Amino acid sequence: MRVERCYFCSSPLYPGHGITFVRNDCKIFRFCRSKCRKMFNRKKNPRKLKWTKAFRKAAGKELTNDPIFEFEKHRNVPVQYNRELWKETISVMKKVADIKKKREACFINQRLKKGKVLRKEADLKEIQMDLSLIRSVAATNKMKIKQEQVNTEAMEEDQPEERLMEEN
Repeated sequence: MRVERCYFCSSPLYPGHGITFVRNDCKIFRFCRSKCRKMFNRKKNPRKLKWTKAFRKAAGKELTNDPIFEFEKHRNVPVQYNRELWKETISVMKKVADIKKKREACFINQRLKKGKVLRKEADLKEIQMDLSLIRSVAATNKMKIKQEQVNTEAMEEDQPEERLMEEN
């Protein structure tokens, strides 16, 4: 069973699914759905449509240079059936899938870190523009200190009267 790729959006095309278009020069185009075929007929560029894999790779949202993609290339060399080879191939496919998931997760985390930095910069800019909305910690500490001084002064003023009463 050969799983093809959609010419336009690069999604997997399983046997018996999709639309095949053969041009006059015998070039074959396979599409996963009519949406992709119509966009191809309108001569749309897949790198400019956000829902295609070509856009995601061009915009840096997916891994592009990874040696794991070498395993997915088509090799048009017939291989004689060998049970041991098939067992090894299946076990290696599972390992490759695990490695691919880990690398994609790492790539996504790196992209999220950039977003956090950008959000922090945007927040700092907003704070600098509207400082009047925020009361700083130092200002609140100064207010507390002033209030404590006022309270201690009031307490000191009350104490001499008590001393005079005790002396009498």
